[in-house]
Amino acid sequence: MTRIDVQRADPALVLATFVVTVTDDDGSSTTHEVRIDPDAVRIAECFSSPRAFVLACFGFLLEREPKESILRSFDASAIGRYFPNWQEELGGP
Repeated sequence: MTRIDVQRADPALVLATFVVTVTDDDGSSTTHEVRIDPDAVRIAECFSSPRAFVLACFGFLLEREPKESILRSFDASAIGRYFPNWQEELGGP
């Protein structure tokens, strides 16, 4: 089972930045930096916390591609460039 660990990178930043580590059963892992940019704030507000939003984003991405294919650093709204219906599929506006 894949484990997703989400930690806030710097609480002092106005826009949330998270470090996400994805670890598979075989012990292999990848690390990613995700920013909740202004274009993603509206959908992020539909979740109980920014961390929950980032966790949902990674669950969504991992259903569609291996962890190694996920960008190492990106703004959450960039998901829409690759998966146009991502907001609806996550339950956002």
